[in-house]
Amino acid sequence: MAQPEDAFKAVISHAKEYGFIFQSSEIYDGLSAVYDYGQNGVMLKNNLKSYWWRSMVQLQENIVGLDSAIFMHPSVWKASGHVDAFNDPLIDNKDSKKRYRADVLVEDHVEKLKQKADKEVAKAAKRFGESFDAEMYRSTNPRVMGYLSKAKDVMDQFVACLEAEDLEGVKQVIIDAGIKCPVSGSDKWTDVRQFNLMFGTKMGSVAEGAVDLYLRPETAQGIFVNFLNVQKTGRMKIPFGIAQIGKAFRNEIVARQFIFRMREFEQMEMQFFVKPGTEMEWYNHWKQVRLQWHLAMGLSEDNYRFHDHDKMAHYANAAADIEFQFPFGFKELEGIHSRTDFDLKSHEEHSGKKLRVFDPETKENYVPYVVETSVGLDRLFLSVLSESLVEEPLEKGGNRTLLKLPYALAPTQAAILPLLKKDGLPELARQLMKDLTFDYQMAYDEKDAIGKRYRRHDAIGTPLCFTVDHQSLEDGTVTMRDRDSMSQERIPSSDLGLHIKQQCGMESLLKKL
Repeated sequence: MAQPEDAFKAVISHAKEYGFIFQSSEIYDGLSAVYDYGQNGVMLKNNLKSYWWRSMVQLQENIVGLDSAIFMHPSVWKASGHVDAFNDPLIDNKDSKKRYRADVLVEDHVEKLKQKADKEVAKAAKRFGESFDAEMYRSTNPRVMGYLSKAKDVMDQFVACLEAEDLEGVKQVIIDAGIKCPVSGSDKWTDVRQFNLMFGTKMGSVAEGAVDLYLRPETAQGIFVNFLNVQKTGRMKIPFGIAQIGKAFRNEIVARQFIFRMREFEQMEMQFFVKPGTEMEWYNHWKQVRLQWHLAMGLSEDNYRFHDHDKMAHYANAAADIEFQFPFGFKELEGIHSRTDFDLKSHEEHSGKKLRVFDPETKENYVPYVVETSVGLDRLFLSVLSESLVEEPLEKGGNRTLLKLPYALAPTQAAILPLLKKDGLPELARQLMKDLTFDYQMAYDEKDAIGKRYRRHDAIGTPLCFTVDHQSLEDGTVTMRDRDSMSQERIPSSDLGLHIKQQCGMESLLKKL
């Protein structure tokens, strides 16, 4: 079994080799933590967007869409708290000269302690067999309890220091926990300091009169400032949601782990406006709905878990992450937050405009509470790509590289392959291609032996391949080859569209929700 580091390297290599992701400005030696999506990557990314959008907006009667501008009035970011509080605690190692986010160092350390506890439980489970009670073992075994207690103590101390804005205390937690630099192995740390993550820019025709602006660090504020516009023009009634997909920008000093943490990224967010007092009911509702959305793709349930926040953002009264087990460990994939009425009230205060709704039953105006779901599209892409990439042994020896993507999300839904480049086979194949390309994302491939073409499409995740041979000219049938099972069957060429729709259509995925 490949080590996590080797598995991650394989994902990065595969993404480049097969046209999924390229380093931005690569011919100029690249731009750190900025990436471009290649010909297959952009198709997979768009399919993920479509799956999210259709499930969130098309299938929901009380959720509508929005596309707000990247540039916003600078007062928006003052009201939201980003100007004063959107900071990361940074710390440098004196020996390696590497810079780290203090919270990431502590979270990784705590995760390692939890993994040690899990290993002890796993060893005990093997030893005791079916009668083993894992929960009881966790609560009674001294070694396991010691790991978990140490993890809790470190995190509690760290959260307390952050909430008190005690940066010296944050450094002391790192030292007391024995956290060392992953590169140098040294525990010689600088002082911790805060760094604001927003990118600043200017708008204006001349430097003297230019206005200071920010590239938006999140898409949510565009929804909040348009709350009344959408509510009135759409005649929306509480509860209702506003969904948006868009770019956001953060000046990450410690950008790392490929597309997991980037400076330019894409978010898929939905803000759900509810009556005060009902927010926890909706918060728990959306936690389960969003987890089910991920599981419907068919990825392993073992790779998902909830993580309740120890430290709340300044706007939240409840927060949880759906974490995914990437090759480098469990990390945040999607956040579900109960944001209270912080955002709308703050924008009321700074703008002087009322952002309220009228309740005809109680005859009262009130500021709605908000429950947010926010998933990083690039992280979602990485989660799907990293779990889907497998090496499979073949019956006749050797291996094949298989990108086992959910069929409905694959960049190309089906490929048309003429067996030979003669005898009228390419002409028939081209005609089939022409008939299908209006409805489906198709590929035509006639280069190399048929086996090599199958392997090529296995590697980019194409679910179905249709081979046109001499029998096709005689009886109008083609060979349909399935990606995962490699099974083959003859089907009428007139049924190709039906098979693609049944097996690869987005509807097949949406119906699982």
